[in-house]
Amino acid sequence: MSSDKLHFETLQIHGGYHVDQSQARGIAIHPTAAYHFPSCDYAANLFTLSEPGYIYTRLHNPTTAAYEERIAALYGGVGALATSSGMSAILLTVTSLAKQGDNIVTSPYLYGGTHNQFVISLRNLGIDCRMAASDNAQDMAGLIDDKTRAIFVESMGNPTCRVADIEALAELAHSHNIPLVVDNTFGAGGYLCNPFDWGADIITDSATKWINGHGNAMGGIIVDGGKFDWSCGKFPTIDGPSEGYHGLNLYEAFGNQAFIVKCRVDGMRDFGCCPSSFDAYLMLLGLETLSLRVKHEVESTYRLAEFCRQHPKVRSVSFVGFEDHSSHELAKKYFRFGASAVMTIELEGTLESTVKFVESLRLSAHMTMIGDSITVVTHPASTTHKQLSEADLKAAGVTPTLLRISAGLEHADDLIADFEEAFAQVE
Repeated sequence: MSSDKLHFETLQIHGGYHVDQSQARGIAIHPTAAYHFPSCDYAANLFTLSEPGYIYTRLHNPTTAAYEERIAALYGGVGALATSSGMSAILLTVTSLAKQGDNIVTSPYLYGGTHNQFVISLRNLGIDCRMAASDNAQDMAGLIDDKTRAIFVESMGNPTCRVADIEALAELAHSHNIPLVVDNTFGAGGYLCNPFDWGADIITDSATKWINGHGNAMGGIIVDGGKFDWSCGKFPTIDGPSEGYHGLNLYEAFGNQAFIVKCRVDGMRDFGCCPSSFDAYLMLLGLETLSLRVKHEVESTYRLAEFCRQHPKVRSVSFVGFEDHSSHELAKKYFRFGASAVMTIELEGTLESTVKFVESLRLSAHMTMIGDSITVVTHPASTTHKQLSEADLKAAGVTPTLLRISAGLEHADDLIADFEEAFAQVE
């Protein structure tokens, strides 16, 4: 049976698995750094990209390859590249698209680490990251010029839970012959949201979150949708002579997989942010239960959000599953169940009383994490968005009493009781 006929729940188990000579049912862990070359000619062909195979685990590993194949199948992409973290996935993506003097246009509704990478590290490399007033296409359009090489958004902003209009942004990007890149971490590995269905060209994902789901491994992923025309004249490092491979044209050699090959053979080769084979194996295990975990977590989020909305010590609840959320209609369009497993709440009171509430929780963990088996409560102003200026915090929707909540696998009744006991400690 062709994999394109299989449902998500089936692909999350069978994708990337091939019976080898051992006949083992599970995918093997290959804890090796290097690989034997049967001949010098074979090795030379590997290094000129004229023959597929394994050179060094920084570039490729059999366990990691199975994981990449499974992810690509779940998203319906032409290829994927596993990285050591979500941040490295974004770094490889942007630096594969843009060079010194180029720019990307992005939303202000970003994870704090992404914001810092864009406005500090990438700008120090000579890539201008232009932050629009919002993620609306009309706000981004005015920032695009002949040096723009991508539009970048999160499918659901962190921590505001604002949903980007992916279809409208894809139309805007394509009208300027540039790709739309979507960080789909909140889309849970494609189960809740698949931006490719709405015109996105490249997806990044922090696999540390829902893909792994158990907080025991770090990782990121880049997925190539295979639909963007790299011959449009704006990407000479993809459709042009390669400096690193004796003038090889990646687009002519690899067709619609050229971008993901570029990320691997240039980006991963030079930056070296590869996952270990063991971490790739843990990601494969996490994927097998992804849909089951996420469905439960979304249901718990609905219940916890409803409880918080009715509590007198909660000023407001931001949950896209509620009809009064500004992104509710977009969530219904782009997200399975019309919601994610994350919400934010603003407490009545002060920074001090908010801290007291967080520190009074017993089941819910205080960590910088989402998509975990454990329910996590994060105070963005003092953690994930701590480095942002007051103006940037305001633009991102982060206040001193804002809490981001990612529901885990606990029973919803127990989570509600934990919150109630913590509220009782706050005056």
